Amino acid sequence: MKIRIPVKLRPLLAGTALAATLLTGACSTPTPYRPAMGTGNYQTGYSDQRIEDNRYSVTFSGNSLTSRETVERYLLFRAAQLTLEQGYDYFILTDRNTEKKSNSYIDPDPLMGPYGYWSPYWRYYSPAWGWRSWDPFWGGPAWGGGGADIRTVTRYQAMAEIVMGKGPKPADNVRAFDARAVIANLGPTIMMPKRN
Repeated sequence: MKIRIPVKLRPLLAGTALAATLLTGACSTPTPYRPAMGTGNYQTGYSDQRIEDNRYSVTFSGNSLTSRETVERYLLFRAAQLTLEQGYDYFILTDRNTEKKSNSYIDPDPLMGPYGYWSPYWRYYSPAWGWRSWDPFWGGPAWGGGGADIRTVTRYQAMAEIVMGKGPKPADNVRAFDARAVIANLGPTIMMPKRN
C-alpha cells in the first residue's frame, strides 16, 4: 500500500522534518570542557580536590554522547591547567582510572494499554503467507513483535591523582607530563562551552 502525499503538503512536511532534525541535533551534543554541573550519575564536566599542597584528585565526567577518548583527553587537559594555576610546571599521574557506567532503559509499547492487559489486535491477509495476526502484547510477524523498546546508555568518567612539581619534568618517569606542552598539544582539540 502506497501513501500519497498531496503536492501542496510536501514542502511543509519536508520543512517540519528538517526543523525536527536540527532541533534534535542542537540538543544532543557531547559534554564541553567546563566545571562540573549536576549531581550523582548526572554530573558532567571536571572537578578537582586538593589532597595535599601539591597533590590533587582530578575527575572529568562525560554525558552519553562523550567518547572515552574525549573524557580521558579532557582529564589530562584539566590536570595541566590546574598545575599551571597552582604555580607548578609539571605533574605526575600517580593513579588513573576510567569507569564505564551503563544504564538500560525499557520504554513500554504505547499500544499495550494502561494496564498491559488490553491491546488492539489485527488480522490481515498476505498472498505469500495467508492469514496472519498481530497483537502488540505478544508481538507478531507484522512489525517484528516485542512489547518494549530497550536501550542502553553508556557514560565515561575518568579520574586521576596527580602530584605537581616545579622545574623540568623528570625525564625517567613516563607518568610525568610537562603542563605547558599538554596545554599546547591538547588545547586545539578541546571543545569549550558556547557563550550566550
